[in-house]
Amino acid sequence: MNFSMALALEPEAMRKFALLSTKDKWEIVSASHAVESDSDMRRYVQNMMKTY
Repeated sequence: MNFSMALALEPEAMRKFALLSTKDKWEIVSASHAVESDSDMRRYVQNMMKTY
């Protein structure tokens, strides 16, 4: 599962992501390339929103 699909499954995360600066978005998307499994990607999105 890619980052955008995982983000789409979490409407609140999608809203928060939309409000982030371009720099923060770039950092989040870049780091998501290291995530390998679907479950890890879902966790990544959930944890990302706790961090930002």
